Amino acid sequence: MSGMDEPWLTEDVQKVLREAHHQAETADALAYVFKLMRQAEIEPTELQLVILINHVSEMVDRSITGEQLPAVEPEMFAGVSPVALNIAGQLVNHLGNLSDSEKYVVSIHFETALQNS
Repeated sequence: MSGMDEPWLTEDVQKVLREAHHQAETADALAYVFKLMRQAEIEPTELQLVILINHVSEMVDRSITGEQLPAVEPEMFAGVSPVALNIAGQLVNHLGNLSDSEKYVVSIHFETALQNS
């Protein structure tokens, strides 16, 4: 889990990682998304972090299994900032083998955390 920002490596985060189906891939994805969030100066609350980590773990599973989320209407996410969509898009590209819907659904986590500052 090197490269992860220590303040975010809470007991709850570690618990999700221990329970993840694909621990190494999930840890890698989290390190990547934490780096993107730091660069964008996004500071999630503990609850937001736990929810995000659970979602990322599920995204890793879908990336590996090839399961696809149902299609979403991008217009439903018109209020999501370009910053949140950019981070979400980078995460989806990093994981690979995911539908475009994933970007929109996960962007909500970043958008919500952006509202903390």
